[in-house]
Amino acid sequence: MKRRKNASAGAWLGIETGATHTSVLQTDVSGAVLHRFDLGPANIRLSTDEELTRLFRNIKRRTAAPQGIASGMAGLRTETDKERVVRIASRVWPKVPFTATNDLETPLAAAGPLPARTEARVLLLSGTGSCAYGKSLDGHNVKFGGRGHILGDQGSACDIALVALRWIVYQHDLKEKFPPLGHAVLRALQLNHPDDLIPWTQSAAKQDIASLAVTVFDEARRGDELAREVLTNASEKLADMALHCAAHLVTGRSRVQFLLAGGVLLKHRSFAAAVSRRLHEHWPKCRVVRLRRESVWGAVELARKEASGAPFPALTAAPELAKNEIVPLASLAQSPTEMRNERSMHLDTMPLDEAIGLMVDENALAVQAVMQARADIEWTVGKVVEAFQNGGRLFYVGAGTSGRLGVLDASECPPTFRVPPEQVQAIMAGGQKAIWSAVEGAEDAYDGGGAAAQDRGLRKGDVLIGIAASGRTPYVWGALDEARKLGCVTVLLAFNPNLKVKSGHEPDRLILINTGPEVLTGSTRLKAGTATKVVLNIITTLAMVRTGKVVSNLMVDLNASNVKLRDRAVRLVRELTQCDAACALKALQAAHWSVKAAVAAVTAREA
Repeated sequence: MKRRKNASAGAWLGIETGATHTSVLQTDVSGAVLHRFDLGPANIRLSTDEELTRLFRNIKRRTAAPQGIASGMAGLRTETDKERVVRIASRVWPKVPFTATNDLETPLAAAGPLPARTEARVLLLSGTGSCAYGKSLDGHNVKFGGRGHILGDQGSACDIALVALRWIVYQHDLKEKFPPLGHAVLRALQLNHPDDLIPWTQSAAKQDIASLAVTVFDEARRGDELAREVLTNASEKLADMALHCAAHLVTGRSRVQFLLAGGVLLKHRSFAAAVSRRLHEHWPKCRVVRLRRESVWGAVELARKEASGAPFPALTAAPELAKNEIVPLASLAQSPTEMRNERSMHLDTMPLDEAIGLMVDENALAVQAVMQARADIEWTVGKVVEAFQNGGRLFYVGAGTSGRLGVLDASECPPTFRVPPEQVQAIMAGGQKAIWSAVEGAEDAYDGGGAAAQDRGLRKGDVLIGIAASGRTPYVWGALDEARKLGCVTVLLAFNPNLKVKSGHEPDRLILINTGPEVLTGSTRLKAGTATKVVLNIITTLAMVRTGKVVSNLMVDLNASNVKLRDRAVRLVRELTQCDAACALKALQAAHWSVKAAVAAVTAREA
């Protein structure tokens, strides 16, 4: 479905939506990259008109005025689907040519024209989901798979994970012993018992299940036989799907190109090689190639063709965007967190008791260093108190250790102070998976931080505290910049007193603390991490004190959700009212275990 073409000046804009993210790429007419960023997932079958409108408006706000746009949309199947997408897009980009297609056409377009004497191309895609999509020279097309992880997606990350889960529990039942792959899965999910997998699988999203494929690949590389068997099974299913797709297009004597795409095939070369071997065995006249560039380039190519039909120069790789340099990379060399600690030069040969003493002493220095920023921390606490009193919220944003410490502090607020989980939130670069394992490149995604600030619903009256040991993390700066535009109070906590911030990007407050060089050079989970925890604890604890969550030094708003906390609640009521244990217990049960309400009830009875 195409709208009327328009010759307005601009650039080509490509959009590709999928189960895990939306890719956006914009080039100028010469093919040079103007913008490249990712947003949240979108499937038009699962997205409302309002959600698609928000997605398109977000893209428009982050890009230049385009001359033509094309989108490859997950879930787009019919002409009605195309008309719906174009109708929504026309409200966001009036008078701009817009082409809507599915997310299988874009990788084909990204691959370029078919080689000479090749009669068909079959795209074999394996990522979160999977499918085979083939087109012949006469325009005939066939699709196999792609029906979701319940009915299809053979050989996908989701399928690999589900097969692994079924096989490890079967092995557990068969041999009354959990296999090593099972231990690795529990470790990846932070679960403690095989039976914990039952509720997890019942509530896990498709993307969460698919993420376990990484564990299967890791264990296969370490030699785990069960993991290797799972992957062999998956490679055979993928190859068979592609072969059947090709057989519906041309005969076995024809030349066919099999195009491998998707994270499972592109990130795991040995797995892709196994698929390729099977394809060659069963289709001798075939060529197996990997998609050489992101499939969103295909959307750019479609936009160019539909808008102008002009020849398109060779596409260039995306450069590092200048906005990633809000704090120049060179400034890292000036950060104490990157310098060598003179006291630990012989850490590798130091006696253990001496090394322990050194680490304890250095951590004590880090705690004392927090006092350097006492005035800035006091200002920040005041802004958080003001936010809480007016219905606002506190957000932390960080990557790696900094992000995980934000998650830790935010997660402790509901049980400690009986506040709703939305009052203190953490945004982690790389998402949930990054809480317990590294996500490659997540911290460098400036646009990802900005998108997260938007998608998490930050608004005027909220406070966003960015945490970055060296002060440079682009993801954090993306979130801070977006939060500032939304009218939030913005603060950066860093451990680089030499930090220089590009003009126009300064947050409302900089909390800069010099904790000195780490005992283990550059390992900011040590002293910088210790100081981070101290600062975050101070901010939330004192903000809760100032908003009535504490009487004297007692947690009178704790959430008594277990035996230990209920026992503490009884002692708190007794302490504050001088009543006996039976009276305190009865009052708490009547007040649904709210200490403040129980204290008020006992006090009223005795008055």
